[in-house]
Amino acid sequence: MVRRTLALLVAALIATAAAADLGGRMVTVGSDTTYPPFEFVAEDGTITGFDIELVNAICERVNCVAEFQSTAWDGIFAALAAGEFDMVASGVSITPERAQIVEFSDAYHVVAQAIAVRVEDAGVSFDELVAQNATVGAQTGTTNAYFAEDAFGRDRLNLYDTFAQAVQALLNGDVRGVVIDEVPADAFAAEYAGQIVVEIRGLGEDPLGMVFQIGSDLVDAFNEGLAEIAADGTLDALKLKWFVSND
Repeated sequence: MVRRTLALLVAALIATAAAADLGGRMVTVGSDTTYPPFEFVAEDGTITGFDIELVNAICERVNCVAEFQSTAWDGIFAALAAGEFDMVASGVSITPERAQIVEFSDAYHVVAQAIAVRVEDAGVSFDELVAQNATVGAQTGTTNAYFAEDAFGRDRLNLYDTFAQAVQALLNGDVRGVVIDEVPADAFAAEYAGQIVVEIRGLGEDPLGMVFQIGSDLVDAFNEGLAEIAADGTLDALKLKWFVSND
């Protein structure tokens, strides 16, 4: 029994010694802070949201300090490559095309695409919107925009710098629907309750990851921290806190 206990203790010490430790390093994080509940600017001017708390939780495990920098989505990967920040946490879908120019962490969540519509279109189906030659909106450079272009055609797709602008276009009647991931779609529907609803869901699934320059020494550390918060229940707790339930 003593020998077994000592063996377990040695194994634990080895695991502890091997744990990632960034030595209190400051890590700058680029984020498009117009994408609730993943990231947005609170009324007091602070940047908050799921991704912000995710990165902070990982930093607690691997000994770093995150500094968030609000940046536009269009050009966010170019800014990362130029060294304007160390990483990106901004609800980024992991795709083969993006993986050619950036390095992703392990996936931390999977989202499905959806279409938000005005309440007067409640009950409309995806096939009906396509058949009716509806014009839809999406944020430029997103997987939602790529899907919308394939489904509706480029001439029936209006692109916007932010999803907030796309939702405003929906409210104004400029588009019939907004193609967006389900989680932020539900957040916008809650914000504009009685005006827009999320009627069409499950149009395809995207795994989300944190983004780094190719070869960054942060990738392994953040993957290790992500595994830790997944194992101890922190990741699930953050999802319960920030994501609207559809049950």
